[in-house]
Amino acid sequence: MSSESSAAPAASSVSASGDTIFGRILRGEIPCDAVYSDELCLAFRDVAPQAPVHVLVIPREPIAQLAEATPEHQALLGHLLLVAAQVAQQEGLSSWRTVINSGAEAGQTVFHLHVHVLGGRPLAWPPG
Repeated sequence: MSSESSAAPAASSVSASGDTIFGRILRGEIPCDAVYSDELCLAFRDVAPQAPVHVLVIPREPIAQLAEATPEHQALLGHLLLVAAQVAQQEGLSSWRTVINSGAEAGQTVFHLHVHVLGGRPLAWPPG
């Protein structure tokens, strides 16, 4: 989504330890507008929303992108999607879009797996 590219210079920089801006958010070093949190994930409002509702759902485990998920992540991946649906409903949406960009060519700029939840207006197709 374009919100990732708008934040690309700051968000895409990864430290030598592989850390990202989302890692800093998870550690509480950077504040966020959280809408959901549990032991597996955190959901918060995107700082550059592309729709009236734009929430990111991120796992606490640092998986860089969907392409790096393994069979051991099956339950976590399912949990992220269920939380995305819960957050959408909590935000009053009856229809919404979920997006996972995996890799730079797909528009991913923050290399910590995340699910975009977008809604609150009609969304065009194709998206990009």
